[in-house]
Amino acid sequence: MITIGREICGSFEESSSREWLETNGIGGFACSTISGANTRRYHGLLTAALKPPLGRVTTLSKFEETLVVGEERFGLSSNQFPGAVHPSGFQYLSEFRLDPFPIWTFEVGGFQIEKAIFMVNGENTTVCRWHIKNSEEKRSPLPKLVLEPLFSFSDYHSLQHRSDDPLMKFTERGNCITVRPLNDCPSVFVCHNARSIEKTGNWYLNFEYYIEKERGFDFREDLYQPFKMEFDLSKPAEVIISTKEYSVSNTEKLEKNESARRKHLVKIADCADEFSANLTLAADQFIVSRGEGRTIIAGYPWFSDWGRDTMISLLGLTLATNRQDAAKSIIREYSKHFSKGMLPNRFPDIGEDAEYNTVDATLWYFEAVRAYLEETGDWDFIESKIYPKLVESIVWHLKGTRYNIHVDTDGLLFSGEEGSQLTWMDAKFDDTVFTPRRGKPVEIQALWYNALRTIQSLADRFGDRDGAEQYSTTAEIAKESFHKAFWNSEAECLYDVVSNGDRDSSIRPNQIFAVSLHYSMLSIGHARKVVEKVESELLTPVGLRSLSPGDPAYRGTYIGSPLDRDSAYHQGTVWGWLIGPFIEAYRKVYPNGHQTSQKIKEYLSGFEAHLSEAGVGQISEIFDGDAPHHPRGCFAQAWSIAEVIRSLKAFP
Repeated sequence: MITIGREICGSFEESSSREWLETNGIGGFACSTISGANTRRYHGLLTAALKPPLGRVTTLSKFEETLVVGEERFGLSSNQFPGAVHPSGFQYLSEFRLDPFPIWTFEVGGFQIEKAIFMVNGENTTVCRWHIKNSEEKRSPLPKLVLEPLFSFSDYHSLQHRSDDPLMKFTERGNCITVRPLNDCPSVFVCHNARSIEKTGNWYLNFEYYIEKERGFDFREDLYQPFKMEFDLSKPAEVIISTKEYSVSNTEKLEKNESARRKHLVKIADCADEFSANLTLAADQFIVSRGEGRTIIAGYPWFSDWGRDTMISLLGLTLATNRQDAAKSIIREYSKHFSKGMLPNRFPDIGEDAEYNTVDATLWYFEAVRAYLEETGDWDFIESKIYPKLVESIVWHLKGTRYNIHVDTDGLLFSGEEGSQLTWMDAKFDDTVFTPRRGKPVEIQALWYNALRTIQSLADRFGDRDGAEQYSTTAEIAKESFHKAFWNSEAECLYDVVSNGDRDSSIRPNQIFAVSLHYSMLSIGHARKVVEKVESELLTPVGLRSLSPGDPAYRGTYIGSPLDRDSAYHQGTVWGWLIGPFIEAYRKVYPNGHQTSQKIKEYLSGFEAHLSEAGVGQISEIFDGDAPHHPRGCFAQAWSIAEVIRSLKAFP
């Protein structure tokens, strides 16, 4: 349980800077801020995934909530309008907690009102519940709750704006309201135990979303309110918003089932402490369905499932939480998407072909398979279903595949064409690629060598002697060439990119993978030098900087227009996920012992504090390079959570 008290809840600025997230295991989600004010275009109570895990549409944006006590009316909501916050429900908010769902406690009019929100796993369904927490005090009269639903019915990347044409129609049948939008969005069912429904039909205008404004995007939205609902709080007020029809009598059962599911996840993960338990629940929010299998959403609220992110995150989100079945399902599902020896970089939102513009997603797949086998020993599955795909992939890399990805005469892997960005440092604005890294990036060589040694070990196991010999020979050539090409004797670390005789001496975190991966090409002496360099110039309390502050190209803050942000994305911005490979590398070069354990605990302490800072219970995508390292980007990022979990489980 994570609890946030009145000092933060009672401040609009502080409570609006902290976000909550609920997900449904098929790509849909609900999220907003503790204050109740939406600050992003992506905030809403039900963003449904119509083609799991994608095809996401924001349906119900929020409720306007009013508590009526006698003749007094208290607005429990909060909204930012031009020059004003109205109403100011945050001032009544005494506590917010994850327990395990988002739960708010309001103290208002002599009553304690508790609100809870959760999503149902496997469905586009959000459940909301309000009740009087101190009803035993027999206060009279009991209050009423008035809810005014505000709908957007728009693609989740977009905003709704007032139109003269009607946005929707609704019909009532018993305790269920069917809301039918007049665009291409799905119908939504609002099931309830309200005592009365009143038709209205109002537009609420000019909601301002300050994060979108900060990001240089359209930041004002209009929302439609077709009816209002009045509840008698002598019993809990309950509303189920779903793309399927429900009876509100199911609310208690849905809550018990979802609570039990989450408790089971914590139990099987064998969590050592509350920090691990919170991370385990956070990890579950990224594991979603794709086809007949599973995949991983890269980040909320705007990312889809990306091949690179999925493979990097698999170890921490599934294996470190003892969800080997999910890991197997992901590995099997992605094996269906190989093309010319490559895994897709990402799956677009709706109806487009997968994009194969990455050099490292495929190589991370090899590491995911290796780690899965180490954890499970499931050799039969890998031999029959996966090994042929891996062999085919190596063949494609040897002879050449998309984007000029091919093995050079020195055994190292070359990649890149003009205008392409194939590594994880893939920021691009219009036609400008900020870190193209064409040629032979250092981490790609580390991953290539790791993949070769991985498939060599599989070939040995499966009796593929010719294959094993070829992979071993190629790996040895690559290792010898790597030492000659990449060691920067002046800086005592590795070059970032080698290309046609040019060597990029920028101090970046990519070199850490040459130490951290299971199979390493470096001697212990060189490995220790790399760790020392990364620690001294790139390490922060929340991950590694993407570029040394001493570099003229360093950018210490990630803020401003899309161009400003994209140009800073990998030029000093801190990435939380990089703490995992750093800790893995640190452990390799410094033998386990009390001092090493204390150091690792210190490196992870910043993330524990961060769980209450931005996305409550989650870890952000990125942070400013300059202190105090303000969180930026997605407030919930899969590989950030994954690598912290992996580090905790490996070095408790």
